[in-house]
Amino acid sequence: MPQLVCGEQTVNVNDNGYLIKTDDWNEDVALALAAREDVGKLTPEMMEVLKFMRSYYKNYQSFPILGSVCRNVHQPGECVNEEFVDPLKAWKIAGLPEPVDEVVSYLKRPTA
Repeated sequence: MPQLVCGEQTVNVNDNGYLIKTDDWNEDVALALAAREDVGKLTPEMMEVLKFMRSYYKNYQSFPILGSVCRNVHQPGECVNEEFVDPLKAWKIAGLPEPVDEVVSYLKRPTA
């Protein structure tokens, strides 16, 4: 099982880089996951998005509608795409479980 070193902590990830235990997530883990995904430095706005996604998932066990993420963290309507380019990267960096195909299809659909 692949591991990711996050400061003084080591966490297990699956072969696609998703955390095995979502409770292992903290800001240091997010930074390590972001580096692994070539996202670069996480801004406070990006961290707000990640924390909201985690909270939403914890409450509803599903991926939030992208526009609602931005409204709830008081950022522009396309904040997830603007901040992370790929919402799947945001999901992964938020330390959430690997999404099912339905979620992947939703996130990969073109926006217009």
